[in-house]
Amino acid sequence: MFKKNKEKSGGASAPSETAIAVKTLKYFIPIAWKLHKGYFFVSLLKTIVDAVQPFVSIIVTPLIIAELLGGRDMEKLILYTAVLAAGLNLLSLAGSQLSLIREKYSEKFENHFSVEMGKRVMEMDFQHTEDKKALDQVEAANTGMSWYSGGVNGICSPFFEMISNLLTILGSVTLIALYAPVLFLITAVVVAVNVFVTNKTNQIEIESYKGLSKLNRVFGYYGFNLVDFRYGKDIRLYGAKDMMLGKWNSVTDEQVSHWARRAARELPWNHVSNGVRVAKDIASYLYLGILVLTGSITIPIFSQMLSAGSTFQSCMSYLLWNVQDIIKRTNYAYEYIKLMEYPAAIEKGTRHVKGADHVIEFRNVSFAYPNTEVKVLDGVSVTLRQGEHLSVVGLNGAGKTTFVKLLCRLYDPTEGEILLDGVNIKEYDYGEYMSIFSPVFQDFKLFAFSIKENIVLDNLNDDQDKVEGIIEQVGLKEKIDSQEKGSDTILFKSFDENGIEPSGGEQQKMAIARALYKKAPVVILDEPTAALDPVAEYEIYRQFDTLVGGKTAIYISHRLSSCKFCDRIAVFSEGRIKEYGTHEELVKIDGGIYSEMFRAQAQYYN
Repeated sequence: MFKKNKEKSGGASAPSETAIAVKTLKYFIPIAWKLHKGYFFVSLLKTIVDAVQPFVSIIVTPLIIAELLGGRDMEKLILYTAVLAAGLNLLSLAGSQLSLIREKYSEKFENHFSVEMGKRVMEMDFQHTEDKKALDQVEAANTGMSWYSGGVNGICSPFFEMISNLLTILGSVTLIALYAPVLFLITAVVVAVNVFVTNKTNQIEIESYKGLSKLNRVFGYYGFNLVDFRYGKDIRLYGAKDMMLGKWNSVTDEQVSHWARRAARELPWNHVSNGVRVAKDIASYLYLGILVLTGSITIPIFSQMLSAGSTFQSCMSYLLWNVQDIIKRTNYAYEYIKLMEYPAAIEKGTRHVKGADHVIEFRNVSFAYPNTEVKVLDGVSVTLRQGEHLSVVGLNGAGKTTFVKLLCRLYDPTEGEILLDGVNIKEYDYGEYMSIFSPVFQDFKLFAFSIKENIVLDNLNDDQDKVEGIIEQVGLKEKIDSQEKGSDTILFKSFDENGIEPSGGEQQKMAIARALYKKAPVVILDEPTAALDPVAEYEIYRQFDTLVGGKTAIYISHRLSSCKFCDRIAVFSEGRIKEYGTHEELVKIDGGIYSEMFRAQAQYYN
């Protein structure tokens, strides 16, 4: 039996940001470790370098000041200066090189997860491609994983920075405890305020991000279409430039307003943080100055304490900021996990599809698209046996294409059931069930690949002789033979300046060739000759039986002359099959939908 998806109850509370952070780290780190262990070793080495670097100045600078004020030993002064310069530069160089290596690993991680996201989007149930929530989730996963979280490197970097800051804090604490312990109190106040402020600004940022998915999707749509050459003719001939730019400006203004609202909410907290930082500097200088005047510390130690106090305060702030940054970044990256775990829209079974001869039955099928109550199909019942050719006709909006979408399991019926060989199609293995169909949809797509690749779409099933035979059958041989590279010619100029721009009719023939090449027992042709000229259309009709052979065929067309080539005709109207029979039977029905449509078209050919 088929597996049903378990949905969480609507009353279940959302996981906390900390819980999300833990789940996200548990998800990504094992994958990253398996992919590139070197990333973690390089990051750990950089952590040590970053922790040591501040102490070069903290320890050596007071020695230089002491020589300048007292000893005035030129050899020691030169030595301390050389140690300071060399130490800082060598550690900085090492840190830069390690950062560069880590960035290369970051690129590898980004490529891996981008590919995985692409696979997930291609494998998601088709219904999700027409669902706003699902599309917003795809956008949130894309931007959350790249722009906002920084990917694996983005969520791991703060963790290694935490270790570095912790090591630096331990060294600073040791020095401060010896000479100026009150600095701990001053620093603690500043750190506490910074943590509070950072927490507030992070909350504002995360809340702001949640409203960006739709904005970014719309922004990208207008932005890409403005420069997409496929829309060039329509934009120019219909003067659509001003409208397109107007929409672009509108969504841009909306984004600017979105960011402005966020900045306005963050500004008061930034003022608080800056004010506390100034107060901290005043208090630190005053306290250490008093210690110098009272003889408790020397001027070199004064310098050392200023540096150590500043390092301690910044590292404490960064340490706590790192924790908040990990939570923030993992919450962004969690959108990727949500996409990868996005629930299926349709039920999937495990039963195998057996045999090559199939009987398909729609049994009282009704359907309304998600989030609507309008029935596009209402109580449709029809049986199609192996080798039969069914023509589906009707006015626009009658439910013809929806009928095909349900048959191909792009959607599931709202009511009733579809049977394959007497078994509900929900019980079959989804991939096996899909494999029995070769469809050509109205909105078929060709890719910027070679002609052969567009027909085959499978590197493991490349039969050149079969490709050539089908190319000749659909009437493309002369066109393709005229190309220097034959069927290896690239379509379009997206990636190849020598790519060809086939006509609409030629593209439609390639789509038909693709459907015929696939070894599937059921062929679905949705308006297959809409872009063909009358002669080419006649050739397709004339060779219809030869092209389809003994396969079951469903043929949707507004041109009723094509119906003569089919065994049965289903006339759709208002979501129902109002008439069903052969061409000869239906054309004789006085006042019938089919007969009226046929006579209306026939007058143009008489």
